[in-house]
Amino acid sequence: MSELRIPIEQWQSLSSAEQAQRLARPGRAQAESLREKVAVILSDVRDNGERAVLNYTRQFDNPDATSLRMSSEQVEAAVASLDDKVKRAIDTAYQTIYRFHDAQQPQDLSIETAPGVQCELRYAPLDTVGLYIPGGSATLPSTALMLGVPAQIAGCQRVVMVSPPNKQGELPAALLYAAKRCGVTDILLCGGAQAIGALAYGIESSPAVGKVFGPGNSFVTEAKQQVSQNDSGCAMDLPAGPSELLVIADDSANPAYVAADLLSQAEHGPDSQVILLTPSMTVAENVRQELIAQCAQLSRADIAEQALQASRLLVVADMNEAIAISETYAPEHLSIQTDNARELLPQLTRAGSVFVGHYTPESGGDYATGTNHVLPTYGYARNYSSLGLVDFYRRYTVQEASHDGLRQLAEAITTLADVEGLDAHKRAVTIRTETKSTESKL
Repeated sequence: MSELRIPIEQWQSLSSAEQAQRLARPGRAQAESLREKVAVILSDVRDNGERAVLNYTRQFDNPDATSLRMSSEQVEAAVASLDDKVKRAIDTAYQTIYRFHDAQQPQDLSIETAPGVQCELRYAPLDTVGLYIPGGSATLPSTALMLGVPAQIAGCQRVVMVSPPNKQGELPAALLYAAKRCGVTDILLCGGAQAIGALAYGIESSPAVGKVFGPGNSFVTEAKQQVSQNDSGCAMDLPAGPSELLVIADDSANPAYVAADLLSQAEHGPDSQVILLTPSMTVAENVRQELIAQCAQLSRADIAEQALQASRLLVVADMNEAIAISETYAPEHLSIQTDNARELLPQLTRAGSVFVGHYTPESGGDYATGTNHVLPTYGYARNYSSLGLVDFYRRYTVQEASHDGLRQLAEAITTLADVEGLDAHKRAVTIRTETKSTESKL
């Protein structure tokens, strides 16, 4: 680890182009190439169904794969082997996540917008949803909880979980226990863009779902966007790609805490990005030393070190400049480690999730504080929200007018129809107002 070099840069000394480059996400430069590769995979899955998905699974995950669907017997056998301590940890996280999301229950509303005109907003749970759980080098039962709990609370009837298997064709027992706890109905052993295609288009062993949820690498994120934009009819939750963390720290911050938080996201994958903004050169230098020392102790040190190559330690002029940079960057995770952290909250709104104060590690939100860790990345926190219960519902409107109610609105409706030159719209009103009401009088 002595070769690990993490430069500290003065933000004001960088040109505008250099500043933009420092905040650029890793891998976005290859966006066009990525789009083309994902399009080929999705087209193959759409045309060839299960056979195509199996071929990709053999190529990338389990070379001996013969089927994609996991049986209930396989799930039960795996869960039976799970350590009780792990089960208790999952149960605790399940409870906090359930409590936070259950409080988000959407409420139908009904209002009389004009005399005799009633308008309603109603919510209905999505019938079928697909949950993408990243796999490969890490076991992520926490993501199954973050997606499965709100699907369960909403009452989605069919919940399909997909995740890439290991080379033996297995999924981690902890992941399967979390899925069982959340009432997941179907489990498919596949990952990557091909798994998103299987969810969106349907395959022989699993019909298509109505909406796909979950984080993933750049291929998964691109696949979600493509299926939601073509005629598959499948929607997506939000662009949740490689992990990001931005920390704002002042002299009151503990450099060891800051470094630990940065590394907790860097170890997710080589395409993760972490950034420190501080007005203190001393804090920046101490964090750098902590990063080098702590990274050397990690089991995933190689992955974290790769991520750190695209990460930044930036010294800013003051806290106002740090806030401005953060709002421009719009991080997935934002950690405020200052002596007045809560006071800064009103100015820091462009983030997927915010972690306030010295004793709120980002990993708490990843696992068990109760908030959802499926969050917008790539700067989409400017206009996308963190995942919540309402994402598992459709909302629709209802309206009902009495004869008198329609008469009172008739002039406004017919005038606007005239302005827009839509005669049939106008006639749909006048044909009713010109006839006598048949409504019963109570």
